[in-house]
Amino acid sequence: MHIACLDFEGVLVPEIWVGLAERTGIAELRATTREVPDYHELMKMRLDVMRERGLKFADIMAAADSLDPLPGAFEFLTWLRGEFQVAIVSDTFYELALPLLRKLGMPMMLCHRLQVADSGEITGYQLRQPDPKRHAIRGFKSMQYQVMSTGDSYNDIPMLEEADSACFFCPPDNVVRDYPQFAIARSYAELQAAFSAARRAFG
Repeated sequence: MHIACLDFEGVLVPEIWVGLAERTGIAELRATTREVPDYHELMKMRLDVMRERGLKFADIMAAADSLDPLPGAFEFLTWLRGEFQVAIVSDTFYELALPLLRKLGMPMMLCHRLQVADSGEITGYQLRQPDPKRHAIRGFKSMQYQVMSTGDSYNDIPMLEEADSACFFCPPDNVVRDYPQFAIARSYAELQAAFSAARRAFG
């Protein structure tokens, strides 16, 4: 039994918070897990900036609604679902991901929840579990799945380390420099080839 575990933002869809930065002109919101390894530090910064600038849940939802999957993502995902069971394992939030998941045919998603006050202010977030990407892969392996995974950022490293086979997809140079042990796919054609090779190796 084989399962493909993919990151969401940067692999299948654009970065939602970058979309918010572009809509609002707030440069600080362009930071992602490609630059900030500590997820909690990154989220604290994002929520602090939103609070200081008076941004609400509706603003980030509008940014998410305005985005489309990356060019070629739908076709790649369609192919992948014909070869593997597929799970999206992400540090995004269900509330923000839903519009994009619909555009991708509603693949399985494992991610987190936002905490939103009646006023519309985002007051916090609830992780699905500690170290969620690592535990997701361990969970699938405990059910006798062989796992191939891909991601692009520092927060994907636990998922890549735990998988039976793994590669980066279009990572930035700093992530490649810090984790040179992983192969790199720089297009969906290359990513498809990597998953095909893993499928053959799994038997």
